[in-house]
Amino acid sequence: MSIVAIDQGTTSTRALRVDRVGQVQAIASRELQQHYPEPGWVEHDPEHIWRDTLAVLREVIDDGVEAIGITNQRETILLWDRATGTPLHRAIVWQDRRTADYCAGLAADGLEPMIQTKTGLLADAYFSGTKLRWMLDRIPGARARAERGELAAGTVDCFLLWRLTGGRVHATDTTNAARTMLYDISAHRWDQDLLALLDIPAALLPAVHDNVHLFGETDPAVLGHVLPIAGMAGDQHAAMVGQGCFAPGMIKSTYGTGCFLLAHVGETPRFSTHRLLTTPAYRIGGKTAYALEGSIFVAGAAVKWLRDGLGILDDVQRSAEIAATLPYDHGVHFVPAFGGLGAPYWIPEARGMIIGIGPRTGPAHFIRAALEAAAFQTADLIDTIIQDTGLEPRLLRIDGGMARNDWLAQFLADLLQLGIERPVNHEATALGAACLAGLGIGFWSGLSDLPVGTNANRKDFAPAALPDRRGLRAAWASAVAAASR
Repeated sequence: MSIVAIDQGTTSTRALRVDRVGQVQAIASRELQQHYPEPGWVEHDPEHIWRDTLAVLREVIDDGVEAIGITNQRETILLWDRATGTPLHRAIVWQDRRTADYCAGLAADGLEPMIQTKTGLLADAYFSGTKLRWMLDRIPGARARAERGELAAGTVDCFLLWRLTGGRVHATDTTNAARTMLYDISAHRWDQDLLALLDIPAALLPAVHDNVHLFGETDPAVLGHVLPIAGMAGDQHAAMVGQGCFAPGMIKSTYGTGCFLLAHVGETPRFSTHRLLTTPAYRIGGKTAYALEGSIFVAGAAVKWLRDGLGILDDVQRSAEIAATLPYDHGVHFVPAFGGLGAPYWIPEARGMIIGIGPRTGPAHFIRAALEAAAFQTADLIDTIIQDTGLEPRLLRIDGGMARNDWLAQFLADLLQLGIERPVNHEATALGAACLAGLGIGFWSGLSDLPVGTNANRKDFAPAALPDRRGLRAAWASAVAAASR
């Protein structure tokens, strides 16, 4: 018997089937095209997402599957017709910056403290509420139709649930709702003041449930038979579950398109004085675990740009080998601020920069600097979490496609002077979604029964001495300052 997880991400749509001990039985993936209609804008085709979701599901589902879990790119927002299920616009992706000026206006009006107190978030275009407002204002007739109850809105999980259930269920989970800038993370409800502030009709929004919940059942016309959809979570929260981060002080960092570091802080939300985010880590059985989060906008995307944009890397798997050819003091820094810098800097006007180029600089320097950038930003986040919480972490659990790079994992250990733990199968996000769904149908009895975070399924990296660690971090700080001028 098994559970299937849908993992709908920024650059791919995947499905994964796991058994009771967490072993991957089948996996399927489709690459997702990005659309850039204007500078700073990023969009996805909702029908492309749906077609790929169906395709990968059909590849991995067999007669032994008992339930489906969903995990997804979080702040990406969609708007669709309730009667037909047809999207009114491309999905606006979490990386999109089209509402940056509007968000700056909210901050200038002194509204950010109120937003942070209610939502744990900052007034930033990263979050989906202002994207939804943009669609209502810019799509002809959309606002009037929304007010009449003819339209539905939601994050990618919500859209997929709608389609999978044949349009019968309009719902989301706590972790995705918490990324809209419309949801009160302490009261656990859509906030009327924020809806009024952003002029969002409440009729647009889905019901919100715990991460472990019987959200609905697949329509027989979709997959040919009925399966319960019993767990949902945003990708970074699913990774918390998949990494077994169930106690205060445990930290995980997922390295995909971006990098997202979450530190478990307990059952009471703690708010950052250094502009980190406060977010539900997961909510199960009516009890919420909270986390502080730092969001790095560009991590693996920098390596992908070196491959696809500059053509200097034919195979990203070779990046570890190439990085190892250079000394620690090679002198090149790459600040991958393609759309501004996220946590802990929050500098939207920052732009990408490579500095330290000399006559002997070559492709290897760019590749290594791209990997180092993810590590340096992680170090800055860890420092900030320590300042905010007083926690003294001893280890960091990592996952995601970029984390497969052994050189990066060891450099993280050396730079942070922390132990690094990495799942052997690298599938923490999808595994977390499968675990939530399995909990929803009793496939596993509780958190302690889940096949996560054990010595048997991880690889460890112990810290070694790194020459002039302080000097390297000081040089990185100078590079960030240069990219932010």
